[in-house]
Amino acid sequence: MGRMRGPARLNELGGLAEGLMEMAEDGLRALSSLQRKKPDRRPKRFLTLRPGPATPVWNELVRSAAPFFRRRGDKVKLARLLGISRQRLHQLMVAKTACADAERTLLLLAWVNARRSGRNWT
Repeated sequence: MGRMRGPARLNELGGLAEGLMEMAEDGLRALSSLQRKKPDRRPKRFLTLRPGPATPVWNELVRSAAPFFRRRGDKVKLARLLGISRQRLHQLMVAKTACADAERTLLLLAWVNARRSGRNWT
């Protein structure tokens, strides 16, 4: 494409500027509508989430681990692997009143994947 000069180039730049202005106005409208909403009532930072509707991924992980607790001692072995007490494992998996921290969640996920593939990871 050749180099444009004069009015042709100004017309192109003008069209571009109009498009940018429209996008900026849309962004401002969206921002002002966000500011009008009520503030979120989020829990304070650094607190552990409680299982429930707000934790669908955790709920699914617990559901996928449940079939692997058939034999006597399976939960105890998992608790040892995770480095937590049997009572804490009960809170995480059965009572569903707590969520694990990141490291234990990753260990649990790896354990579930190993058990699905037929390996005994404990």
